[in-house]
Amino acid sequence: MFLPCGGFHEPHAEVPAVMKDSMDLDTPVKLPPESEPDTVAPPYQRRTERPRRSVLGRIVAWVVVLGLIGGGAWWFATRPAPEQQTRSGRFGGERPPMPVVTATVEKGDLPIRLNGLGTVSSLATVTVRPQVSGQLTKVAFTEGQMVKEGDFLAEVDPRPFQLAVEQAQAQLTRDQALLKNAQLDLERYRMLVKQDSIAKQQRDTQESLVQQYEGTVKADQVAVDNAKLNLSYSRITAPVTGRVGLRLVDPGNYVTAGEATGIVVITQIQPISVLFTLPEDNVPAIMKRLQAGATLPVTAFDRTRSKTLSTGTLATVDNQIDVTTGTVKLRARFDNADQSLFPNQFVNVQLLVDTLSDVPLVPVAAVQRGAPGTFVYIVNRQDSTVAVRPITLGPSDGVKTVVEKGLNPGDMVVTEGADKLREGAKVMLPSENGAPPAAGPSSEAPHKQRRQRSAS
Repeated sequence: MFLPCGGFHEPHAEVPAVMKDSMDLDTPVKLPPESEPDTVAPPYQRRTERPRRSVLGRIVAWVVVLGLIGGGAWWFATRPAPEQQTRSGRFGGERPPMPVVTATVEKGDLPIRLNGLGTVSSLATVTVRPQVSGQLTKVAFTEGQMVKEGDFLAEVDPRPFQLAVEQAQAQLTRDQALLKNAQLDLERYRMLVKQDSIAKQQRDTQESLVQQYEGTVKADQVAVDNAKLNLSYSRITAPVTGRVGLRLVDPGNYVTAGEATGIVVITQIQPISVLFTLPEDNVPAIMKRLQAGATLPVTAFDRTRSKTLSTGTLATVDNQIDVTTGTVKLRARFDNADQSLFPNQFVNVQLLVDTLSDVPLVPVAAVQRGAPGTFVYIVNRQDSTVAVRPITLGPSDGVKTVVEKGLNPGDMVVTEGADKLREGAKVMLPSENGAPPAAGPSSEAPHKQRRQRSAS
């Protein structure tokens, strides 16, 4: 490598590779005057002094940056939580009382209700089909009409069946006359046999003839009854009491016996039933009540559970559990006097299994869950502090719950504002504040205490 010096180039010794890496080639090199050739330092010494100072500066800068980052991470990891800061107060004093809402443990009755989903099911749905073939001459019902059992609905042309009845009766009359004549001849033959005027064989033959005519007369009577039955089938009546659906066949059509479509469908809606399901875990309690002879009330609600449709009673429980869903089917019976329940309608069902009497009750909002299990914050009226009280819960109706163990009637528990409480924390009851406090620490009392501390 050559450097300019005094108008001519003087070769110098080659700089080692290590020094080349540490040199800053962009930095201009200031050469000493030509008059002092003895004081000029070697080129590699002049070029390495400043880069060494630059490397040390960079190392120091990185150490400072890493120290700042580590200090910030330590501060974020060890800083007190907002709840602890609030608890210690603005100037390190005690945490101000927390506004809470309380309720008193009272004894009362709690109904045990089970909720399920159900479908309205008719107790009888009948498709009215003609039992004889012929022309449909008359339809006597109106679509949607309420009919009673035995009411006239329609009629198939009865004339062929009436003629069949008359023909069977005529045959019966003829055979009855022959039977009577044969019976008279038999009486004569019996008298002649006694007088030994005829042979006994002739009498026996007449007896057989009488028996034949008797059988013929019975067959004729059956034919007459069958013809009358077909004639009655031509007049179609309602088999059950219920509501008539849409007409399926118009008058004038030829109908046949047992056709699939039928004439009309009648659905019984008074009374009516609801089929619903409940988890298998509830079966023992239900069966115990039914075996004791209790009548279990059932209430049907609409899809949104905002309106009560009807009230009835539990009729029966299915004889097996559905293994795919783990539920059992139940049927409830409703009078449905106002026809508020309609077949195949979806309803919400509520079954009242039992009522627990004179048991301690607390609001569901007072129950907390944490490390101790289920617990409540109980308020000490003397010093307005709270304490954690583990409890054992019983049945619940969604609003109140039974406390089997841990509380006594008259105890005061916190229902609102318990999320920021701890053992021994001070609380401010609604009576002390004049009105129900808002949730959180932003009530009037903490603000007042902060202003007093700031003034001091």
